[in-house]
Amino acid sequence: MGTDASRPRVVVGVDGSPSSHAALRWAVRYAHLIGGTVDAVAAWDLPGAYGWSALAVDADFEEAVPRQRLSQELSDVLGAEGAASVRGLVVRGNTVEVLLIAAEGAEALVVGSRGRGGFARALLGSVSQHVAHHAKCPVVIVRPESR
Repeated sequence: MGTDASRPRVVVGVDGSPSSHAALRWAVRYAHLIGGTVDAVAAWDLPGAYGWSALAVDADFEEAVPRQRLSQELSDVLGAEGAASVRGLVVRGNTVEVLLIAAEGAEALVVGSRGRGGFARALLGSVSQHVAHHAKCPVVIVRPESR
């Protein structure tokens, strides 16, 4: 899957969770069926700390960690060959906003859903709920695969 602009694009949110692994696998299968490409998007931001200035932090250094984690996750979930077929994007910002912007013009936005147990399992997580309501493309919410 290249980055040919004429091919349909599938965007998937990746955060290291089992549900995002399932979403990643789903997105790759779907993109293959429609002859599309996959953008795996990981959002990150600096943790807030009272009295610390964000200007004092080297953002390039800080971004290296999530970029390395995304690369490792793609390889772990898809294997080396599969990971090479996916474009990994690491974007600093609020997860919902990052995913909505990345999904503009996409064929679909795929996200995982984290159930916390009991009644909460029946509800969507805050990210999946927000993107389902605000995305301008179809949204697919994937639950973690049961073993």
